Amino acid sequence: MERPAPYACGWAGIGGGGRITIMSQQPEQTSLPLAPSPAPAPGPASGILPVDQPAAKGLGHAPQRIPRWLERAELFLRVLLRMYIGLAICYAPWSRMFWDQNPLFMHYPALGIFAAHGAVRGLVSGLGLLNLWIAFQDALRHRDG
Repeated sequence: MERPAPYACGWAGIGGGGRITIMSQQPEQTSLPLAPSPAPAPGPASGILPVDQPAAKGLGHAPQRIPRWLERAELFLRVLLRMYIGLAICYAPWSRMFWDQNPLFMHYPALGIFAAHGAVRGLVSGLGLLNLWIAFQDALRHRDG
């Protein structure tokens, strides 16, 4: 019996009869190469100065600065979200509804027994405290601007 070639896509036809379709290792070229730009090359003869020359720096657009109110709003929302997630993670292991009656733990009893250990609950709560710490540090670091 003939062995299929590497990277074989499968047998053509029903029942295994037919030829093997082989996929190429390289993708097909689907785009055409770009034509050279009709714009003149930068230089003193064309009147266009390259970007690295000092005279060209004043001609281009300066990068726009993000407004201060938008930076503050983003910081506020980021800190608020981190605090909310941190509080939820701290609270969840000690809640009956979220931890003890969790459908995932009920479906997998071994996981439920493992999750019921105080050390596991403490570890998860510690991750929540770490998240709260990061939120407070972020708020204090950017407090003055």
